[in-house]
Amino acid sequence: MARYKIKIQYDGSAFFGWQLQSKDRTVQGEIEKALLSFSNESRIIVNGAGRTDTGVHATGQVAHFDLETRLDESSLKNAINGHLPKDCRIMTLEIVDDSFHARFTAIKRHYRYQCMSEQKLAYRNQCWMTKSLKIDLLNECANIFCGTHDFLSYSKFNEELAHTQCIIYDTGWKRDNGMIVFSIWANRFLHHMVRYIVGCTIQNNYGSMSLKEIKDLLDSPQKNVQIYKAPAQGLFLDRVDYA
Repeated sequence: MARYKIKIQYDGSAFFGWQLQSKDRTVQGEIEKALLSFSNESRIIVNGAGRTDTGVHATGQVAHFDLETRLDESSLKNAINGHLPKDCRIMTLEIVDDSFHARFTAIKRHYRYQCMSEQKLAYRNQCWMTKSLKIDLLNECANIFCGTHDFLSYSKFNEELAHTQCIIYDTGWKRDNGMIVFSIWANRFLHHMVRYIVGCTIQNNYGSMSLKEIKDLLDSPQKNVQIYKAPAQGLFLDRVDYA
């Protein structure tokens, strides 16, 4: 029995997120369905690095599973892809040590959020169509989130979490091929955290939320705050780093 690490990309538009659900179509569900062709087991569990939400995309999601097979890595990757739908693909596949865990041994995660102020319908499922944005104001606001903070105010409340502290290593907005793109690196992300950060940053750009209000929510964390959440379709899980 070998442990396999895979890197996956998917268009999240038609998925109800990553995590397996009993009725709805999910990325984990599609991969586990594809793996049934290579095992007599009733289920091969696929563990992902991040549980992306409905409509969220990935270019660098990482997952692992355990499987006994005679296929080499290249053949196994191609065979699994042959059973996957067109909106989900395994990009790399490799055997790793049994101690590797896609979620628990990850040390950094990188998300990207895409905005576009031009109304181009071809990009409607890959970005948030916004009004005109000012990069300098976006970055001034984004810098507030860098460092170690309690992100309770900027996440969907979950009473099962031991704590809501995260370390943001870097953030930044830039123009890229007609889009305005936000990048954020952290040790972990809470549920909806990136979308709340982006939403408040955009609201600050529009003048409907002040820098002080944004900073106060970090300094005085509170649950179930009524703040703006950016739409899902602009968000991408870009990369996961391991030691």
